[in-house]
Amino acid sequence: MQFIDLQSQYKIIEAKISSSLQDICENARFILGREVSEIEEKLAAYTGAEYAISCASGTDALQIALMALNLEVGDEVITTPFTFFATGEVIALLGLKPVFVDISEDSYNIDPTLIEAKITDKTKAIIPVSLYGQCADMNAINAIAEKYELTVIEDAAQSFGAEYKGKKSCNLSTMATASFFPSKPLGCYGDGGMVFTDNEKLSQDIKIIRNHGQEKRYCHSKIGLNSRLDTMQAAVLLAKMDIFPDEVQKRAQIGARYTKLLQNLVKTPDIQDNQTHVYAQYTIEVERDRDGFCERMKEKNIPTAVHYPRPLHLQPVFADLGFKEGDFPIAEKVSKHVLSLPMHPYLDEKTQDEIVAGVKECL
Repeated sequence: MQFIDLQSQYKIIEAKISSSLQDICENARFILGREVSEIEEKLAAYTGAEYAISCASGTDALQIALMALNLEVGDEVITTPFTFFATGEVIALLGLKPVFVDISEDSYNIDPTLIEAKITDKTKAIIPVSLYGQCADMNAINAIAEKYELTVIEDAAQSFGAEYKGKKSCNLSTMATASFFPSKPLGCYGDGGMVFTDNEKLSQDIKIIRNHGQEKRYCHSKIGLNSRLDTMQAAVLLAKMDIFPDEVQKRAQIGARYTKLLQNLVKTPDIQDNQTHVYAQYTIEVERDRDGFCERMKEKNIPTAVHYPRPLHLQPVFADLGFKEGDFPIAEKVSKHVLSLPMHPYLDEKTQDEIVAGVKECL
């Protein structure tokens, strides 16, 4: 049994991918080929954002978005402690200070009611993470940001394709970033990322930053990165976009069926009002002995994964920030109980029933 089945997906789009890659090789369009601009245009149209600027990874997308704000060393960026390390990592890499805010226990996303108390005169931005495939409460976050003149960057690494009150993830704030890591709802066959914005000036700066800060050839107006989306990866994404809307629908159906079968056994994902979920992970909570539970599932050849076992404020590298256990009780509690079950658009009912039966036995 596979945790994520990329092979079944590949069989559907194999012919198009093979043809596209052969064409790229024959024409030697390896860097910023036409497929790159095509996928940027297609994803901008899909999300409704004015601009979509590709780059080499989701982590780079976050870093580039922050770099475009021209922040100063010591400026503060508010984010969640319950996320993949990259969210906090890019803040620290730029000499900025990550300021953590606890999460809501129902959505696992940053709790907007706790944000305002963490704002200081050094606060410049908020990075809410749309975790597991469901958007953070962006309206509430944007309202706080507007009040204090802050920039909001949605970390949408796991939520591409999700909707929030009728709008797509990646078109809900000043900027948004996506990851195309292979396991993501829309993934390529390596690393890839994208920054979305409606702001023309930011879009121009992002394009410059992703290519060594070049405004034009050999004229460097900014310090930038070497972070261009590979043309071959763009071709893979173009092929996948042909089937992506159908996959989003299948994810929703499979997630809903999981919830129906598991709702009286474990804590299942709580979909917020007027939102959809793309289930980058289908994440449940078990009350006790998570490690033992996962081991018992493994013995039944049912894979599981834990996203994430240690919140960012308790990571050794952030020890100098002075956080201690108990500072963010919801994030800490959740990190001890969550685990993810196999989830992908090609999960059939027979396999899903086997997984659910395994959960019942292993509890």
